[in-house]
Amino acid sequence: MITLQEPPILTTPCVRVRTSYLVGEQADMMRRGSDTAWLREASLDFDRFVDDRVGVRQRWGVPTELLWFASAEYYIGSVVIRHQLTEDEGGGHIGYHVVYPWQRQGHATQMLRSALGKCTALGIARALLTVAPDNQASLTVVRRNGGVADGINHEGELRFWVDTSASA
Repeated sequence: MITLQEPPILTTPCVRVRTSYLVGEQADMMRRGSDTAWLREASLDFDRFVDDRVGVRQRWGVPTELLWFASAEYYIGSVVIRHQLTEDEGGGHIGYHVVYPWQRQGHATQMLRSALGKCTALGIARALLTVAPDNQASLTVVRRNGGVADGINHEGELRFWVDTSASA
């Protein structure tokens, strides 16, 4: 196991993690049996790939921001923060993903805690998170961050509300 020399933080997408991003995402996609073709374009022009992901963009019809969780040159995962909920509330405010090589090391819990802090700064007092019922790891992460169950959404995912001020 690699020992990180500095604690990972949420950061804007950056080129310094190029190799670990590409390797981590490829390993993760292959493990899930997903298509890795999109990584070819990313590997050919990583600077442009990163530029296309920086800043607040309209995604799903709402302002959305992508952040990476990294330690020095190591990419660990990503967080998507919707600055407001979509009309159907699908996906909630926060989505997160830890690439396979870094899973089961507590990173997702820390990523979500940091994302909740970002939500506080955006004026989001309570963040909605949705989790597939069979995703035990994510259910644990949400509960560790104070998630309070609130039924099931139209996509069959479990809904949780989290007080963002608890992350401060």
